[in-house]
Amino acid sequence: MEPGNGTQISEFLLLGLSQALELQSLIFGLFFSMYLITVLGNLLIILAVCSDSHLHTPMYFFLSNLSLVDICFTSTTIPKMLVNIQTKSQVITYEGCITQMWFYILFTVLDDFILTVMAYDRFVAICRPLHYTIIMNPRLCGLLMLVSWIISLLNTLLESLMVLGLSFCSDLEIPHFFCELNQMVQLACSDTFLSNMIMYFSAGLLGGGPLAGILYSYSKIISSIYGIPTAQGKYKAFSTCASHLSVVSLFYGTGLGVYLSSAAIHNAHSSATASVMYTVVTPMLNPFIYSLRNKDIKRALERFLDR
Repeated sequence: MEPGNGTQISEFLLLGLSQALELQSLIFGLFFSMYLITVLGNLLIILAVCSDSHLHTPMYFFLSNLSLVDICFTSTTIPKMLVNIQTKSQVITYEGCITQMWFYILFTVLDDFILTVMAYDRFVAICRPLHYTIIMNPRLCGLLMLVSWIISLLNTLLESLMVLGLSFCSDLEIPHFFCELNQMVQLACSDTFLSNMIMYFSAGLLGGGPLAGILYSYSKIISSIYGIPTAQGKYKAFSTCASHLSVVSLFYGTGLGVYLSSAAIHNAHSSATASVMYTVVTPMLNPFIYSLRNKDIKRALERFLDR
């Protein structure tokens, strides 16, 4: 295969989840339904938080930001996939592929950081309840979100510039339903040692760092809950972070599952199928987890829908 300069590449082919024609209608219907549920579910969470003054607290401020990022996250990949199925075309332009990859990385890292910030919020609420309103003031909440955005943008810029510097071969088929960073690097004809080092270092730092913060926060939370003398008090304290813990488990569990499956199977199409859990199912389930397990959100949604 003859290498080509990355700036001269005009398009890539997204092979999707399956090339079987008889499955395209099923895949379209399934993903269109999941996308609608994801957008509507997360939008309802945002509207409920904005419309109810009782929910104008740090925890729900971060939750509404998480819902917004989840909408953007799924909107980065699913609409293009649906358009490709509907038009029977697998083509995505070079610029479109880089843009899709850019936003995908940005919102993935943002998701990670917002979950970490939410864990810190629960840590302060349970372990430092008397100082909660002082510590988690609007200025700190805004600063935490700003820092999350800045770090996410800088990381995205670094990894995007890394891909822009690669040269690609004449084989430009991506065995995925979106332009995923790892798949892009694997397609390159030029030396990818530095790119792989940057990619793995970034994943370790921005994935492992926040996870360590979440685990530390919950170790302190569990320790504080054990110190509460009554069973009712323990249940009340745990219930305030149960939804967040469920979302964190789903986020990291599916992400780790995708990584392990791709490492064990060494099959790109199997990896793409596994990544559906991470990129589509998790954002879709988040609103259900928070609305079903959180009485405040349920009441706010009922008041909003009754208007």
